[in-house]
Amino acid sequence: MATPPIVEGTCEKQFSGVKERFEAHLRDGREIGAAVAATMHGRMVVDLWGGHMDRRQTRPWRPDTLVNLYSTTKGMTATCVQRLIDKKQLSPDQRVAHYWPEFSQNGKDEITIRQLLCHQAGLPAISMPLAPESVFDWETMTDALAAQKPWWPPGTRHGYHARTFGWLLGELVRRVTGKTVGAYFSDEIARPLGLDFHIGLASGQHHRVAPITKVPAPPPGAKPNLADIFMNQPDALTTKAFTNPNIYRLGDVANSAAWRSAEIPSSNGHGTARDLARLYGALACGGSVDGIRILSPERIEEMAVDQARGDDAVLLTETRFCMGFMKSVPGASMGPNDNAFGHPGTGGSVGFADPETGVGFGYVMNKCGASILIDERPAALMNALYKAL
Repeated sequence: MATPPIVEGTCEKQFSGVKERFEAHLRDGREIGAAVAATMHGRMVVDLWGGHMDRRQTRPWRPDTLVNLYSTTKGMTATCVQRLIDKKQLSPDQRVAHYWPEFSQNGKDEITIRQLLCHQAGLPAISMPLAPESVFDWETMTDALAAQKPWWPPGTRHGYHARTFGWLLGELVRRVTGKTVGAYFSDEIARPLGLDFHIGLASGQHHRVAPITKVPAPPPGAKPNLADIFMNQPDALTTKAFTNPNIYRLGDVANSAAWRSAEIPSSNGHGTARDLARLYGALACGGSVDGIRILSPERIEEMAVDQARGDDAVLLTETRFCMGFMKSVPGASMGPNDNAFGHPGTGGSVGFADPETGVGFGYVMNKCGASILIDERPAALMNALYKAL
């Protein structure tokens, strides 16, 4: 039998408005279960969770409940690459083919790591039809990308590399370190910071995952309506970017054991709001927290500079990117400050850093919304947070 949602955790009095808004979302049915966290200058000031792990509302959300975060994972993958740049193991303006020789096929010899990070490489989709199960085969995906011809002259425009981002950057990590991106993230970032965030979740931890609901169709009149494009324009670049491999033919794939266990570093990170707030909190404070340095202040300053802004060739709306992270655009803001950077995920999850105020923010949920960029629920929580500053 369903029980009323209970909010647990901690929240400093100054930020009580965040707790009130979070409680309201649980009461009015906007959430099944969710969590929100925020740090200020490295100190956790909000760490709340509530609701239920399951749709039947029989399993309360726990402090260690994990959620699939879709593209919020991209911020973790980008941080791995930025750490390698910081350590001089990669260079942002070096050719990708310098590290990955097979990548030079079909006119890609001059593509740089910077262009990959900023979604300017022209590789948001794969032309050759792939079986749905290919999403779980690393070499199939990286071989297909190495052979792929760019969809536009690299560097001339940008378009969201919704899935390919993870394999492209993850293969660079593997070529340079000999480790998968999941292993590198665990060794170099998650373990030092004490994060419970995983790109490739061990089977023994699957019981902690809150299943996510299906992403609903956009409301009538929504522009762009990606679902409509997928259905009626099978040859559109937008469709190919999201449906090759066509994982939707695998059923409820995002809640499957295969999805949770695989390393799909653009899409299948599993973690908590607390993890997002702590990592982005470190990035908001010059790259370190509690004496643990992840990136140098100089690297953060350089990576946060705008690289691409305007009409997105894939999402068909305005997007804005720095090196590996999204930044705010009108109607999809990560707080009020223009230099904030982070990444949202399909359904609503989001994490970001705001160096101007020292804020790190994280929000996760299991009831997916239809928003393309920033969902209304975390937007309301952000507004409450900044109202208290």
